[in-house]
Amino acid sequence: MIECSRQHGVQVIELNRPEKKNAFTGAMYDQLREALVAADADAAVSVILLTGKGDAFSAGNDLQDFLEYPPDSVDAPPFHFLNALVQVKKPIVAAVNGLAVGVGATMLFHCDLVYAQDSARFSFPFVALGLIPEGASSLLLPRLAGHQRASEALLFGDPLSAGEAREIGLVNRVVSEQPVLDFALAQALRLSRLPAGSVLQTKALLRNTDEVLARIKREADAFVVRTKGPAAREAFAAFLEKRKPDFSGLD
Repeated sequence: MIECSRQHGVQVIELNRPEKKNAFTGAMYDQLREALVAADADAAVSVILLTGKGDAFSAGNDLQDFLEYPPDSVDAPPFHFLNALVQVKKPIVAAVNGLAVGVGATMLFHCDLVYAQDSARFSFPFVALGLIPEGASSLLLPRLAGHQRASEALLFGDPLSAGEAREIGLVNRVVSEQPVLDFALAQALRLSRLPAGSVLQTKALLRNTDEVLARIKREADAFVVRTKGPAAREAFAAFLEKRKPDFSGLD
């Protein structure tokens, strides 16, 4: 479900579950975390490039897998993955080729360069599922977009177009004239030819890893509690039953 390939000094890591819009299972979180850690430790790798196979980057959590194996502690696979992603020392480039939903969107906050196809859509539908934002998005999205626009995106979860994502600073560039993967790979190769030490140190200076990890932990504690609550149970049941949820009297 995770495919890796190498182009010169660029390690390409592809989410490969196109029939499910690259939705994450627990196993995929573990595989992606292991691929990131391995690439970061490989002296032959200068840059990591993340993308999704097919017409989606990632639709977020696979709901069936999520219900069967809910994250019952901060040691669950999604949080292990996020912690590892934050601590990658090498630059990460993302090529967003379609839907980026939930964790498929929040993981982009921890990429250093994000390029999106003009058809890409981004959404953070946590509240509508009776949950709360994760991946330090409650810290990082307001810094990018400002409090009001971050509140609108995180509370309502309405999709953002590629242009809107660029406007708020989540995306570096919207690509329409060629496949976004081609453009992102060219940028990653360009980055790989720069002095490695300068690139690594600049990334380290730009990031406040301790603060981000602390926010991920704070969100994870609340997220685990919310997954067991009545609002989340109603939201999941409504999704599976293809009806609107009724949160009256819950929470």
